Amino acid sequence: MEQKLLNIGFGNTVVAERIVSIVSPHSSPIKRLKDEARDEKRLVDATQGRRTRSVIVMDSNHVILSSIQVETIAQRFEMLKNGDRGNGADKRRR
Repeated sequence: MEQKLLNIGFGNTVVAERIVSIVSPHSSPIKRLKDEARDEKRLVDATQGRRTRSVIVMDSNHVILSSIQVETIAQRFEMLKNGDRGNGADKRRR
């Protein structure tokens, strides 16, 4: 079975089938989730030192931070599900 990789910014990818949710980092419950994941060594920071704009929760309970907007990652995820490359390429260019 081929695993589809979702680009979450700056050359970082995750296995799309393992994503549980993609959420904004601004609510208190998500901040607590991020802090708990850090304490339990389940946090992956893929922001490359930039501001966190989305939090990706995986089925393994890992929490991944990305500096790409939630909407952008969701669009890439949908494109990947629909058979497109999922690298963020704009559909208007095709």
